[in-house]
Amino acid sequence: MSKDVSYEESGLDECIIRAVKEMGFENMTPIQAQAIPVLLRGMDIIGQARTGTGKTAAFGIPILQMTEPEDKSLQALVLCPTRELAIQAAEEIRKFGKYYEGIKVLPIYGGQDITKQIRSLKAGVQIAIGTPGRVMDHMRRHTLKLDNIRTVILDEADEMLNMGFREDIETILSDIPKEHQTGLFSATMPKAILNITKKYQKKDAVRITVSVGDLTVPLVRQYYYEVKQKNKEEVTARLLDYYNPKRSLIFCNTKKKVDELAEALKGRGYFAEGFHGDMTQAERDRIMNAFRKGFVDILIATDVAARGIDVTDVEAVFNYDIPQDIEYYVHRIGRTGRAGKKGRSFTLVAGKEIYKIRDIEHVCKTRIKPRHVPSAVDINHAKADNVMNKARNLIENENLYNMIRTVERQLDDEDYTAIELAAALLKMQLGEEVSEMKLDYSWFDSDEYKRRKYERKKHTGRRPVSGRGRTPDKWINKRGRRNGARDAYGNRLR
Repeated sequence: MSKDVSYEESGLDECIIRAVKEMGFENMTPIQAQAIPVLLRGMDIIGQARTGTGKTAAFGIPILQMTEPEDKSLQALVLCPTRELAIQAAEEIRKFGKYYEGIKVLPIYGGQDITKQIRSLKAGVQIAIGTPGRVMDHMRRHTLKLDNIRTVILDEADEMLNMGFREDIETILSDIPKEHQTGLFSATMPKAILNITKKYQKKDAVRITVSVGDLTVPLVRQYYYEVKQKNKEEVTARLLDYYNPKRSLIFCNTKKKVDELAEALKGRGYFAEGFHGDMTQAERDRIMNAFRKGFVDILIATDVAARGIDVTDVEAVFNYDIPQDIEYYVHRIGRTGRAGKKGRSFTLVAGKEIYKIRDIEHVCKTRIKPRHVPSAVDINHAKADNVMNKARNLIENENLYNMIRTVERQLDDEDYTAIELAAALLKMQLGEEVSEMKLDYSWFDSDEYKRRKYERKKHTGRRPVSGRGRTPDKWINKRGRRNGARDAYGNRLR
């Protein structure tokens, strides 16, 4: 099927189409367009696609359409690696099933009172979404009965294996007595995943792969900054001050770096929190609720922890560290620019990492534009503009009569002007002015950088980016004439 298939023309139940319309979706994503018809035919499926591509709908919609409301027994089981993903998947499936009567969807996970889950299961649940550990708990208690299951879905299968759930998964799959349909969705397909598919899926299982290039979010404006590793914290702070996003996500490759950066930004006065797997469930819940409600402006996370984040109005994503896997880059920037809104992504590139940017651009068929780090003057102007915009908003929308009288009394009593008073108040709001930062560009002067840059041009025919802007490159056109000097952005210098 084409990836431009509309829900209205898909032949799905009217109940689904009505719910989808209310949610604001018109066309299916590539994974949905390919997976939904296969699952509705009752076939097993192996789907390779990252988080954020609409996988929950890809398996949730067929499950809903195939569920019999009159039958109160468990008919479908979805396994997820984390509590957050289980809750998120259950909420989304409930939204798609809004106009079905009698279908109950229940998330089951650790950290919640198991007796509440047992009561809900006894009352009759057709679709259960759970973490492997808690599903195993219910199986041992005989409170989760698998006799009538028709569909089993493994969501984020690679992460479940990474987290050590392989034994639990195999136990659950082998304990389902009745012949059933098995769907497996994973961002990557390591050998361990393929072994599970061979053992627990039918031989005619359909393999669907959504290429990374299809996944880049077009509404996300992507930029990168070439900086030294030691300057990353300062550059991040400058970008936060300059662009002033209301809600931001910052990605680091390690839990240690998440903690270090969170403390550093909090020390600078930002409302920032770290988020990773070493935190207790209670801590993660507290931080996530604060981020959703706006009490935390900046969430700093690892890739695995971020899989449970579902916040639609993130304005900016920062790649503090470039991910090792290109698919993680696409997954990260997909956290902004959602629901038709525009977003920005900023990637900090240290030294030789510039070649990873080129690889991302090549694989994802996208353009990540180079940018200069905002200067101290830029930052000070941006912060002043932000304060002045707030002041204008107060002037237009608030009654300032009492404040005006106070200012008039001060001006009558003291020997200064209204402009001097306003400037002093602005200074109080801004605090200390940002000073210029000396960026270390020694890597770009190295013989190795120059050699690699021109080797890349020779082998790919692609014009390299110097990343500095202050050292122009000269290019020769097809007729052998000099085009003239160009800056790091490829603009001709005159």
